[in-house]
Amino acid sequence: MTDPARHAYLPRSGTPDFSVLSYDLDLNYRVATNRLDATAVIRGRASVRLSAIVLDLVHLKAKRVRVDGQKRVRFTQTPTHLRIVPPAPLPAGSEFTVEVAYDGSPVPRRTRWGTLGWEELTDGVIVASQPSGAPSWFPCNDRPSDKAAYRLRITTEQAYTVLATGEPTGHSVVGGRGSWTFDREEPTATYLVAVQIGRYIVERRYSDGVEWAVAYPPALQTRVLHDFEPVGRMLECFQRLFGPYPFPSYSVVVTADPLEIPLEAQGMATFGSTHVDGRGGSERLIAHELAHQWFGNSVGLSVWGDIWLNEGFACYAEWLWSEASGGLSANAHARVHHAGLLLASKDLLLGDPGPDSMFDDRVYKRGACLLHALRLRLGDERFFDLLREWTRVHRFGTVTSADFESLAARYADEPLDRFFDAWLRQARLPSLTA
Repeated sequence: MTDPARHAYLPRSGTPDFSVLSYDLDLNYRVATNRLDATAVIRGRASVRLSAIVLDLVHLKAKRVRVDGQKRVRFTQTPTHLRIVPPAPLPAGSEFTVEVAYDGSPVPRRTRWGTLGWEELTDGVIVASQPSGAPSWFPCNDRPSDKAAYRLRITTEQAYTVLATGEPTGHSVVGGRGSWTFDREEPTATYLVAVQIGRYIVERRYSDGVEWAVAYPPALQTRVLHDFEPVGRMLECFQRLFGPYPFPSYSVVVTADPLEIPLEAQGMATFGSTHVDGRGGSERLIAHELAHQWFGNSVGLSVWGDIWLNEGFACYAEWLWSEASGGLSANAHARVHHAGLLLASKDLLLGDPGPDSMFDDRVYKRGACLLHALRLRLGDERFFDLLREWTRVHRFGTVTSADFESLAARYADEPLDRFFDAWLRQARLPSLTA
């Protein structure tokens, strides 16, 4: 059974026919040859009667599949999917376990948004999966609303440091190869699971009750330590505005390679050498990626059409940090960017931008302007009470625009239907103060 509305943006990614409870991934990787030998153990629950289990898996080859420990399982592959036929259909509501042994040379997936997923660096690896790159390195049910727990064990050459989604729970070295284990209990979307491999120094910090770390190549040390110094103060600011930091820790990874944009993951952000200049030139991007831990990662999307709930909030957090750190006020930023939107094309519907425009800068800026207009309407006290309640009620869950509209209505003296209709469902740009 497929709901076309839920999959309009990525119609061939994921299925609502089952949900995943946990992934256990054991990855044996050789940096020198880009060779991956891996096993995925996936525990799921059927939403309907399942005669087949279909997983997203791109370019990699399944070698062996078991369902609930049974070896007599038929499976077939296309370039993008693995179809598994269990010995008998699985009843709706039943739990099952699939074990997939697979291998190959992982490469990024080509999409309309560029190449996504597992990507080789000059000397290491990054994973950047948003929105559909996760199947480039593990079999999964690749839809944003299907959050699960994770255990990752990554084995690679001893000279490399591995950082991955989850809390580090083990590290050992045998025969010149290091094994790193990470556990993530908090429900996590497939596109937010990451593995970063490189020759990194890791420095650990503690700010406002939150453990965080920054990993970087030795040659960038001075620039990195200068540019990421504000993270501690950002954590203090954002916890005051948005509520407690939602995860046990936060990691920042800076690669030796240049990257076009920073990369978001659960409990982690990755930046390239292009983002560190030793003068704080990427401070707004650092704030943006940190804010995603509340908006997009803890409070996640049900459907990609509501991506403004991720990017509009993270963009507005940039303006709030500017205001809190002595720069331009959020109001000044809003007015500047609102003026820019007035000059831009008027063909975007913020509440449903379409797959080609889901990462359009207008989604970010118009979403942030919506929030500022709502702040002006509600007043600071009620607006920030709303944001803290939003992150509390929907912690580790998934949401839609309708959920935010419903919650916001509780903080307003008058109906907000026309307000949200104008900002989300009409192309014409509303006034900030109307």
